[in-house]
Amino acid sequence: MGMSDRTSVSFFSLLFRMAALFLKRLTLQTIKMENTCIRRRLGKYVLQKTGLAEPSHVASAPRPSCLIHAEAFSTEDTQDKREKKKKNETAFRNVGRKINERIIQVLDEKGNDLGPMHRANVIRLMAEQDLRLVLRDPGAQPPRYQLMTGTQIYQERLRLRGMERAEPKPGPTLTKELTFSSNIGQHDLDTKSKQIQQWIEKKYKVQITIRKGKTTEEPEDKMEELCNQILQTMPAIATFSSRPQPIRGGKAVMCVLRPLSQKEENACRSALGTQRGDALNRGNGNDGASDALHQ
Repeated sequence: MGMSDRTSVSFFSLLFRMAALFLKRLTLQTIKMENTCIRRRLGKYVLQKTGLAEPSHVASAPRPSCLIHAEAFSTEDTQDKREKKKKNETAFRNVGRKINERIIQVLDEKGNDLGPMHRANVIRLMAEQDLRLVLRDPGAQPPRYQLMTGTQIYQERLRLRGMERAEPKPGPTLTKELTFSSNIGQHDLDTKSKQIQQWIEKKYKVQITIRKGKTTEEPEDKMEELCNQILQTMPAIATFSSRPQPIRGGKAVMCVLRPLSQKEENACRSALGTQRGDALNRGNGNDGASDALHQ
């Protein structure tokens, strides 16, 4: 065999090996790709089967956050309903046939006492006379109810609503402050007393601070006397909320005036009226005595 023949055989042998190696790699890559596709398809199949096997209510269950929010919302709704129910129970209303007690005290539509009655008899009386039943006194033993017509209930609600609107609504009490010296002149003191009275009439509290004057001959209790003097200018409308007391090491006195309550104001006016009547009677008696002496 010649040299050229041997070279040709070696070349073809190398080419054959390379082709075999390429085919082997190609086969391995194809098998790997097929295995990957099979695993993907098998995974999807398993997931589909698992999803179909689970109950529908489990698959549609909400997230825990939604559950927590829903529970909180339902709790607030329940609390609001309870508050509205409690408010309605205390309001003036027709209780209908829902009578919780077996024996109740009954008033007729004119306010006459019908005495204790069984709830069955009350319901029958309501049906016979076309009346409604309202709770008047839940604290009584037995609880007191009244039979009323629809018109009476409407008028009573209007009356209670008018009373509620007429009641003054409580608000924050504001405090005015006033400071002056104890050697103040009488004219200036009268001016400040009028200003304090105007504030009191507007339902303000007034904090008065009186500084000790520079005069060394001033009495020790002059500052306290000025506080009392101011209060005496407004009888039946003001009193001390805080009595005069020394502050700043005795260099000043502070007191607080407040308006009288309605009860205190009525009592004070009654006392003033009694004093004026006694003074008038004494004056008339003296005149009568003098007339007798002249006769």
